[in-house]
Amino acid sequence: MSPLGATLLTAWHLGIREALLIIAIGIAVSGLDDLFIDIVFFARSLWRRLFIYSRHSRASAESMRRADPAPIAIIVPAWDEAAVIGAMLASLLRRFDYPDYHVFVGLYPNDPAGIAAVAGVADARISAVLCRHPGPTTKADCLNHLWAALVADEAATGRQFKAVVLHDAEDVVHPQELWVYDALIPRLAMVQLPVVPIADPQSRWISGHYIDEFAESHAKDLVVREALGAAVPSAGVAR
Repeated sequence: MSPLGATLLTAWHLGIREALLIIAIGIAVSGLDDLFIDIVFFARSLWRRLFIYSRHSRASAESMRRADPAPIAIIVPAWDEAAVIGAMLASLLRRFDYPDYHVFVGLYPNDPAGIAAVAGVADARISAVLCRHPGPTTKADCLNHLWAALVADEAATGRQFKAVVLHDAEDVVHPQELWVYDALIPRLAMVQLPVVPIADPQSRWISGHYIDEFAESHAKDLVVREALGAAVPSAGVAR
């Protein structure tokens, strides 16, 4: 090999080595926040196992049941959700193990299929709320209409809702979630329950990504944020 070739090869190797060193340092630094979260999570878990759960039973949805459950409102924005909203509401009515709740579903005048799907459920615990403007509008606009309908319902019936639960049209509700809200509110201003995604065997790449992301975010990050008193983000509109 010529002296020039040897010099170029040496320079190439040095450049690659330095670049890899810089990349490795960058990866290590960017992972410090993840390492911190892991340390806090495992330290908290160990502490609670040794000093909390050794003296007190773990809380559960069953242990949170109160003798006098308060009314709870559920609001569901639903633009162009005819394919799922009927099944979602039917599942909600079938699954909820709570005696006093009412569901407000936000619909649009130019979505007749969605209106028909909600009407087909035909249950007194469900109110269809028609937004003033044709869809699509922002989800905030739909939520504002739902809030106005909720306030009007309270004024008309004299029933005061203790909490407002937000769900999406694709959600599968947990049977006992309303008991948790009833027990924790108003001691807490907002309650975010962990979201467990449903695996889709026909979409392993995409659904698998979401499963991993939600497992990390809701089984660990959410716990650490609560322990540190940091802001707890809501998951979509399910909270």
